[in-house]
Amino acid sequence: MKVCVIGAGSIGGFVGVKLAAAGEDVTLIARGANLEAIRQRGMRVVMRDGGELAAPAVRATQRYEEAGPQDVVILGMKAHQVEAVVGELPKLMHPGTVIVPMQNGIPWWYFQRHGGEHEGRRVESVDPDGVLAASIDPHRIIGCVVYPACALVAPGVVRHIEGDRFPLGELDGAATGRVQRLADAFVKAGLKAPVLDNIRAEIWLKLWGNLTFNPVSALTHSTLADICEYPLTRALAADMMREAETVANRLGITFRVSLEKRIAGAAKVGKHKTSMLQDIEAGRDPEVDALVGAVIELGRVTGTPTPHIDTVFALMKLLARTIREEKVFVRAQPFSG
Repeated sequence: MKVCVIGAGSIGGFVGVKLAAAGEDVTLIARGANLEAIRQRGMRVVMRDGGELAAPAVRATQRYEEAGPQDVVILGMKAHQVEAVVGELPKLMHPGTVIVPMQNGIPWWYFQRHGGEHEGRRVESVDPDGVLAASIDPHRIIGCVVYPACALVAPGVVRHIEGDRFPLGELDGAATGRVQRLADAFVKAGLKAPVLDNIRAEIWLKLWGNLTFNPVSALTHSTLADICEYPLTRALAADMMREAETVANRLGITFRVSLEKRIAGAAKVGKHKTSMLQDIEAGRDPEVDALVGAVIELGRVTGTPTPHIDTVFALMKLLARTIREEKVFVRAQPFSG
């Protein structure tokens, strides 16, 4: 299977190395120092146990035409970075090419092939100008939920923190040969890839924690364990999660785990910095709209008040604007002396 991973960062690099090591024909789209490192030494993943998994001969390029038509195209960048690459995607396509978005949060395709009351509705928070909906054929898309936590610790080097699940599903819930073939390739690579008949329910389950813990972590410079163990932030997280659950319920989604179990699962991860906190510390633009703003938008669509989520969203948007306009990063530093 020919697989192209666009965005060979933490998750994209992790998936690319796993698939390449399992024998798939993988091409990584990268740039800058990361691209040069992969070209010179390949890409490698430092596993949780200290061992390493390497793909020394994996192809890497920044030119889509060099990659050519692919069977699977994985979008490994953050949600707000997808629009920048849509014009290049036709260079990777043949009639049967599938696209696997691996963004966190509510995806632009949420109401495409939905079959419900809001069929075809555009999620403006993640696709404000309609570019994604107009440029990417929804019939090519296979939904995916990303559970692993990884970090790009050096050019060409990813550290795997925890997790190996990538649930997959057709947007209309159908059981197709193509989604099963993709799942089989993931399983062969040592990943868990159950095929689901309601991928949106799984998106909400992952998002339930992300929309809460990511921004609170970024605002307080605290880890998952810190947030869950401190009574005031644990209560805030629970309030945000109750609001999100009401929105999801009104869209026909039922959560298969309890709120307390979801919080306990986050606490179990331990002293882990969320991706949004890592972005803030590095001066990168955080993916606030897909993780938080989209939930507020869907709250308005369903007539659901979201006051706690609204407040945290406002604070995160101001922080993101400050970082962008002042060209700064915000990082907690230990006292000296």
